[in-house]
Amino acid sequence: MDTAFAAPVASGHQPSEQRTPYYLIAIVLSSFSIMIGLIWDISWHISIGRDGLFSAPHLAIYAGGVVAGIFSGYRVLRITFTGSLAEKSRSVHFWGVFYGSLGNLFCIWGAIAMLTSAPFDDWWHNAYGLDVTILSPPHTILLLGMITIQFGAIVSVLTYKNVHGDRPLEAKWLEYLLPLSEGFILAMTFTMASEYLGRHDMHQVLFYQIASGVFPMLLIAFSVSARKRWGATQAAIVYSIFMMTMNWILPLFPATPRLGPVLNPITHFQPFEFPLLLIFPAMAIDVLNLRSKTSNQWLRALRYAVVFLFIFFIVQWPFGSLLMASKGHYFFGTSQWYFGSDPAWEYRYAYAPWMTSTATEWLIGLPIALVLAVLSARVGLMWGNWMKKIIR
Repeated sequence: MDTAFAAPVASGHQPSEQRTPYYLIAIVLSSFSIMIGLIWDISWHISIGRDGLFSAPHLAIYAGGVVAGIFSGYRVLRITFTGSLAEKSRSVHFWGVFYGSLGNLFCIWGAIAMLTSAPFDDWWHNAYGLDVTILSPPHTILLLGMITIQFGAIVSVLTYKNVHGDRPLEAKWLEYLLPLSEGFILAMTFTMASEYLGRHDMHQVLFYQIASGVFPMLLIAFSVSARKRWGATQAAIVYSIFMMTMNWILPLFPATPRLGPVLNPITHFQPFEFPLLLIFPAMAIDVLNLRSKTSNQWLRALRYAVVFLFIFFIVQWPFGSLLMASKGHYFFGTSQWYFGSDPAWEYRYAYAPWMTSTATEWLIGLPIALVLAVLSARVGLMWGNWMKKIIR
């Protein structure tokens, strides 16, 4: 495969690239459809239980994969067989025949992985019953496919932006597409790690270690790669609004458990988790990115890591207590409770002794969280700098 970078070809404007980038809109909408289906599917499992291969949430997920694959595949074929030399020079050449953008390739690979996981997931349910974790083997393949498509959406939008973003028409569209695509992958990452990031985990050091290991990478990459200010903040806003909206909409629809035992006889879909308060460290990262002058990338990563962990801790710890105090509050979605769990459990809205880390655990665990944040921030800097330059 050819290198992913090359100098733009100065051969005049390319008419096909000046039209409204419909394939970009389709890929970002695919990412949106995937996230709707995923959150809906999780709610389905905790509200109804067993689902079928062609349940409504699954169809929303697979529709996103199919649309991304079709639009990306069509663009690869169009550039390969009818594209100009300028388009091909800005494309990745693979298998000795085809030309396409790196984002298109990610979307195609992700779509193949998603569609491959579908029969595997159905067989897994028939053989082993209801999933007890999000990251079961078939779900892992599916999640990898979904996140690959979402990554492809970001790369596709940034590639187009880096080549055409200074033109008024393209800049107008990309103002919406980029933060949307980044916010959806932020929501995906939160969903994948949600088993360790629930409200019952917010007073444990492991919660902050997991968050420090994954979120600085994304927020810093989004901030560094953005040509304008507030790249990380915009992505965090999209993530927050999307998660809250899903939590508010799902409980409006009826749902009845179909598996036993039913200890919590619910009548409506259960909401998912309330979004983490990532918007506050995101704003701090954006401000720090604007003021950062040092060229030492490890020193920059340390500064980002300290800022992220400090701000995230001081806002998320008390917010965990607030979530526990808001018993069954519609806004916060704290009414969520699995139909197979006892709704009268004494720690449903309280932290059990084992849910709060000891002073010794904090003294040992927080430095580990900081190290993870530094490594995550360093990867985010490399990723963000790469995304600023990609044009294929």
